[in-house]
Amino acid sequence: MTTNTNTTQTVLVTSATGKTGRRVAERLAARGASVRAGSRSGTTRFDWEDTTTWAPALKGADAAYVNYYPDLAAPGAVEAMRTFGRLAVANGVRRLTLLSGRGEPEAVGAEEALRESGVELAVVRASFFAQNFTEGAMAEGVAAGTIAFPAGDTAEPFVDAEDLAEVIIETLTRDGHAGLVHELTGPRPLTFAEVAAEISRASGREVVYAPMSEGEYAALLERFGLPAPEAQWLSALFCMLLDGHNASVTDGVKRVLGREPRDFSLFAAEAWSA
Repeated sequence: MTTNTNTTQTVLVTSATGKTGRRVAERLAARGASVRAGSRSGTTRFDWEDTTTWAPALKGADAAYVNYYPDLAAPGAVEAMRTFGRLAVANGVRRLTLLSGRGEPEAVGAEEALRESGVELAVVRASFFAQNFTEGAMAEGVAAGTIAFPAGDTAEPFVDAEDLAEVIIETLTRDGHAGLVHELTGPRPLTFAEVAAEISRASGREVVYAPMSEGEYAALLERFGLPAPEAQWLSALFCMLLDGHNASVTDGVKRVLGREPRDFSLFAAEAWSA
């Protein structure tokens, strides 16, 4: 773990109402940092689809957490990161931490585009979040007792968003992370069927996993209102990520925080006890 903590800095947190942004903003504020919680409707207006909001949010900030929507593998992400990096430097930002996807080849190009700016950049590549089962699109299905997803029997080492937020804060507030790439996972891989069993034990009610094909999942997303091209792209991305190449665990959390990552069973116990 590195030293030289600086919690008096001003930090822009993009996508500050999301799973990771909200946690990062809350923890930074608790440590005494001046936080600009960037969102479409917040006090600090920031919208990834409106480049005119980027410079005002960046101006005078010391650091920024970059959580790009919809995903760094999406079309247009490379140019967005290149533009964001230039604006960050022009507005005095010294340090960036970028959230990236583990095992996403297309995301690497976006990482490099942001690095071109010359700003101090730390990249955090994360596996699937444990909180995907309690927050966001999948939570409704879990509440109804079914996890429908195109994962087959592939195992994934789900990372707890609490761990991820702590790692991001370390990279933003401590020296020594510039130029590094941290790959974060949980301590063990679980199949989605095993996840359903863990949630069933923690919640006291049956939750089952319903595997789907790529096409079936895209059709499900369309029924929930996603445009067909976006639904097809997102379904294909999930299937690529869950083809087995991300099944191994890493020691990224321990290397940054000096402790083991939180296990999915602990996440589930806390989530359903609440």
